[in-house]
Amino acid sequence: MTSRKIFPDKLPEQALRTGITKALDAACLHMGAVSPNPAVGCALFDEDGTVLAVGAHKKAGAPHAEVMAVQQARARHVLERVHSAFVTLEPCAHFGRTPPCADLLASLHLKDLWLGQADPNAQASGGALKLRDGGVAVHFLGAMPDFEREAAACRALAAPFCHRQRTGKAWLTVKQALNAQGSMLPPPGQKTFTSPEALKLAHVLRRTTDAVVTGIGTVLADNPTFTVRHVDDVSPRPNRPLLVFDRQGRLPEHWRQARQAEGFVVERCTSVAEMQAILAKHHANHALVEGGPALLAMLKRENAWDDWLSVEQTPAPQGLAERVTAKVNAAHGTRYGQGPAALVAARLALFSPSYLHNQAGQD
Repeated sequence: MTSRKIFPDKLPEQALRTGITKALDAACLHMGAVSPNPAVGCALFDEDGTVLAVGAHKKAGAPHAEVMAVQQARARHVLERVHSAFVTLEPCAHFGRTPPCADLLASLHLKDLWLGQADPNAQASGGALKLRDGGVAVHFLGAMPDFEREAAACRALAAPFCHRQRTGKAWLTVKQALNAQGSMLPPPGQKTFTSPEALKLAHVLRRTTDAVVTGIGTVLADNPTFTVRHVDDVSPRPNRPLLVFDRQGRLPEHWRQARQAEGFVVERCTSVAEMQAILAKHHANHALVEGGPALLAMLKRENAWDDWLSVEQTPAPQGLAERVTAKVNAAHGTRYGQGPAALVAARLALFSPSYLHNQAGQD
């Protein structure tokens, strides 16, 4: 039984879904390495829907996802078979550090192009219009009801970049863990009370963000490193801003020097406005907040967060149930069905209740 067609004489639905998944997977591998650019993935298809090549943008200044996909297709000697394409974000239409990707796609004489998200950058946008004017049928997933889940994933992937383009502010993802008593504090002698699976999620979130924000209380109590462990880090890792809310100047110099030796750029801040100004100075699209109750309460009080991921433990017959949930700030309205934290958790198959053992881990 063949998969139904999305449009008459177009790719089978399942073939397009496969290409979208491959492009998203490729892009997600490089979240945290491409700022100030967005993470982007691209898939190229033949006329039967076979995925011929997949590319992703790996770092700022490097070839874009479309270029990487075309290079892969050329290396596989299948470039002449390319019939259509999917890109998670509208191809750029301007000359920056690299030539316009819209021109590259136009040179392929595509029949169809599917896009996950329009580019909010006025300087770079216009790729969809240019390709339409050249005779390519351009389709946005957001206008295709059967692909709303995939469209939401593309919006989540691009959310930090789009948010900074619209507001000038970095996207803030808050990570919070709560034990069965509703406390964020681990038992004496432990740095965490969450499972190995949740610990892996925390480190993947570190890997996928451009900066880390914490509070002086966390620094003094836990002596955290904020390095990426338990999973491979992006390579090469750009120097990462590490911001510490510290109104009284208590940040230990030895801790600052140790973090800077590990590749962080450590800076103090005393307000949300100063935090955002520092993140803007570093061209950070996305920051992960790893702090204690006081910092998180302040961010919630000032409504200074964009998505919030919680790992919550509850008593269960087999020990403890650990539930991972994520929400987007209501201030965003319906622009994002999910945020990047939910995207990361879902791709780790952790975005659902599961029974896990309570074990001590590392910071």
